[in-house]
Amino acid sequence: MTTWNKRYAKRMDGVNSSIIRELLKLTQIPGIISFAGGLPAPEIFPTEICAEATVHLMKEQGQQALQYSTTEGYAPLRQFIADKLNKMGANLTVDNVRITSGSQQGLDLIGKIMVDPHDKILVERPSYLGALQAWQAYQADFISVPIDNDGIDVDKLEEALQSKPKFMYILPNFQNPAGVTLSLERRKKIVALSKQYDVPIIEDDPYGELRYEGEDLPPLIALDEDDSVMYLGTFSKTFAPGLRLGWVAGPESVIQKFTMAKQGADLHTSTFTQMLLYEIAKDGFLDEHRQLIRRVYKERRDIMLDSLEKHMPEGVTWTRPFGGLFLWVTLPETMQARDVFDRAIKNKVAFVPGYAFFPESDSGYTGHNSMRLNFSNAAPDKIEIGIERLGRAIRGS
Repeated sequence: MTTWNKRYAKRMDGVNSSIIRELLKLTQIPGIISFAGGLPAPEIFPTEICAEATVHLMKEQGQQALQYSTTEGYAPLRQFIADKLNKMGANLTVDNVRITSGSQQGLDLIGKIMVDPHDKILVERPSYLGALQAWQAYQADFISVPIDNDGIDVDKLEEALQSKPKFMYILPNFQNPAGVTLSLERRKKIVALSKQYDVPIIEDDPYGELRYEGEDLPPLIALDEDDSVMYLGTFSKTFAPGLRLGWVAGPESVIQKFTMAKQGADLHTSTFTQMLLYEIAKDGFLDEHRQLIRRVYKERRDIMLDSLEKHMPEGVTWTRPFGGLFLWVTLPETMQARDVFDRAIKNKVAFVPGYAFFPESDSGYTGHNSMRLNFSNAAPDKIEIGIERLGRAIRGS
């Protein structure tokens, strides 16, 4: 019998299965209410318009849609994305944009072109698990900087930048996992620090269009004048994740390297899904659909916040996101979210323990008494029931 375990690359020693992917299996347990995944609400997926657009696409451009395409991506869709970002203040052309198989592929390919073993990457604390996973595979080391309700602490960020990380990874809007938003003042400061210390920025913005209150803030790429930002976006939250369509925008020199890395990964993102999405998006449907998503998710966010006020015991705190899909709960320091999780499952409610969002290579910060809750996927009538169950689990019953 072949001994496969002797043949894995050394980099796989630091790669673990996603706790979120594993926890999603729990949603199959009858009666469980899950706040664990980052799943959109499937009942508002635009299935009818997808069906109509598919028929039209097959009739009008079917041969092209089913054929191989370029690694760069479908040019009309890339122009659509450039135009979208330029309305926010960026200065991009179609040559600055590449289509990816979800923004997660963008994170992986950034690791592929930029990260050598033991390179330092600066991340928020806590940070997006998918990014940590992607770069752990390239044997990165992490430096983390704490966040508060206005995003990353820029005073501590400056101190961390003195260690010369390869790049800093920032989620400015309704951050995953904490739900906080980077203030305009801090956005400007981060761009200035990037220039001062010559450390580029990877800006990940999957939730920026899902704001439920307050004013939109400019992305970092719109504030940058030195080609120091690569911007990742996705259609998974504003349309549907099953299409696996995301994008990366940045300086042409970096984008060219990115394209070469993608050639070796998948040749190109699905021609069919790119053309289908453009067919649907070109006449403004996404703007209309986004308003529906905002109404639905705002209602669910508000129900969860009200339920937390009603059912959480004393000493438990949580963030109050202006948008996005998540909020962050902090338990008393003496509590362990792992223990609460076991009791929660018995009560038929699931969440993601906070330790999953802290890089192991940045020792000393464990997130042991925290959890991430998702409010977009559970139906409104289930949210309060689930939070009441979670409150009982926190109390120890």
